[in-house]
Amino acid sequence: MTRLDSPPRFAPTALMLGNVVTGCSVLAPAGMLPELATGLDISIRTAGLLITFGAMTLCIGSPLTAWLTSRIDRRRLLAVTLAVLGLCNLASSFASDYASLMVIRLVMLAVGALYTPQAAGTAALIVPVERRGSTIAYVFLGWSLAAAAGLPLITFIASHVGWRAAYFAVGATGIVSLLLVAWRLPSGLRGAPVELKTWAELGRNRTVVMLLLITTLQMSGQFVVFTYMGPLLKQLTGADPNQIGLVFALYGIFGFLGVVVASRIVDSWGAYRTSLLFTCVLFAGIGGWAISAGSYPMMAVAVAVWGLGFASTNSMQQVRLVAAAPPLASASVSLNTSVLYIGQAIGSAAGGVLFARDLCQDMGYVAVAFVTLALLTILMTRPARRLAAVA
Repeated sequence: MTRLDSPPRFAPTALMLGNVVTGCSVLAPAGMLPELATGLDISIRTAGLLITFGAMTLCIGSPLTAWLTSRIDRRRLLAVTLAVLGLCNLASSFASDYASLMVIRLVMLAVGALYTPQAAGTAALIVPVERRGSTIAYVFLGWSLAAAAGLPLITFIASHVGWRAAYFAVGATGIVSLLLVAWRLPSGLRGAPVELKTWAELGRNRTVVMLLLITTLQMSGQFVVFTYMGPLLKQLTGADPNQIGLVFALYGIFGFLGVVVASRIVDSWGAYRTSLLFTCVLFAGIGGWAISAGSYPMMAVAVAVWGLGFASTNSMQQVRLVAAAPPLASASVSLNTSVLYIGQAIGSAAGGVLFARDLCQDMGYVAVAFVTLALLTILMTRPARRLAAVA
């Protein structure tokens, strides 16, 4: 396994910006469901299936592609992944109908499933062990930026110019990110090869299994609501596209702040305590959404609190998985990404059923139930005192 003594300048930033593109590619439909539904002459729930089926593709693709590509140079692998994301988003802007858009999206995400876990694994290769937690959290910051800046911009562009222009903007950003990764990431980086026995080893590791369950529950709870956040705000409060974009912006901005705080404290607090803290914040935010349904100001505040927890909890899961089985980090992080998308699929599917049955106010309480289970599971993974600083 190749490892560098110190990271090349801006290499972690290049990896982080790639996550911005990946996050925008995955989340884009959530920011423009009404425009997609109108433009493609489909229902909002059908448009939401772009997220559900996309998540199913991602959950299968992440471990499979990690296995198939584990021996490939990381710079080449990540650059090709970003090229596919960029070109497929550009192709989406020219899709003639819903079926072709769905096919392009599934192809894009089958390859795009590589990026986030491999970026985290690569970050672990280019920094000293004592900086690993904060660097992985920083790389995952890209998802917060995707929600803080990318998703509101997608919502704004889609509502004012059209959904095709929004896809084109994401595609162009992907090409820029590809060039940055190819420029700043060193060649010759390779992680430990992922073999079939690797998955068996992970399955025997109780901590890894519990951490994967936590990720699934956290994401299931969030995506019950997040997938349909725009239509829910419109239906429950009468919010217009600009107000909806503002809520997405609050979600992302506070998500960014949450990851910044998490990356600052994780090396001293330990990933377990940091994860527990931000999952409690996540619980408070989603609980606030459920209780305040119908009041735009209160729901916006709840989303801001929720935002503090959403990306920081995800980054802490990756840090804990790397610490739980360092030689298997590439596989465990890719598996975590896979179950993250399983959670998205479960949550968006459950949310779609509830939304179609006009049970909009109940969706928040279903989300709370999932996050409660995640919080209880975290308490079951408390590490021994001597390991608390890293686990």
